[in-house]
Amino acid sequence: MPIRAVAFDLDDTLYPEHAYVESGFAAVARAFADRLAAPFDLLDRMKALAASPDRGRVFNMICAEARVAEPDALAAEMVDAYRRHVPNITLFPDAAAALARLHGRYRLALISDGYAVSQNAKLDTLGIRPAFDAVYLTDDWGRQFWKPHPRAFEAVMQRFALPAPACAYVSDNPAKDFVAPNALGWRTVRVLRPGGVYADATAPPGGEPSATVPSLDVLEAVLAG
Repeated sequence: MPIRAVAFDLDDTLYPEHAYVESGFAAVARAFADRLAAPFDLLDRMKALAASPDRGRVFNMICAEARVAEPDALAAEMVDAYRRHVPNITLFPDAAAALARLHGRYRLALISDGYAVSQNAKLDTLGIRPAFDAVYLTDDWGRQFWKPHPRAFEAVMQRFALPAPACAYVSDNPAKDFVAPNALGWRTVRVLRPGGVYADATAPPGGEPSATVPSLDVLEAVLAG
């Protein structure tokens, strides 16, 4: 059955996720510099912690190192500022070109995890909502519906009135992205970019993509295969 609908992931599939992280750190550094009064460069230290085993606790570590009186409360404020900042990000060139080529030839959807406030800010900055016939941010339903939950994929099939073999999902993280669409019978395509956040991620049972591409420049050949 030919592919008639293509759904895309967002982070590190259509734009570089590391750019969002650096953008968020820069916004937090500007907003909290006076309150932290740290004896080190905030932005540089955040980047260093993000590349360390403490990458999941960057703001907590910053508050501890700056000897903040109530570190947990301030770290929570920093997390909120990070998630709500206006990001400085742009599409990968091959992603912009692919969306332009596929528009009108396939039904296009976006399926993305992540906190809704952040994902909406990314979409607003990138200006790509008009490229899609449907946008599904799984956080709108609650975190329990983040991938690998199948709800978003089922929503795409219902919205477009298409069976699973006519649908494809393009994403970057095999650790969670392809389990649900594979189980439903979708074609799945991993874009594996050098230096990608999940370039070294491995797939669980049933989570291997149907195909892997180095960029979206060759996506149509895979969809037609």
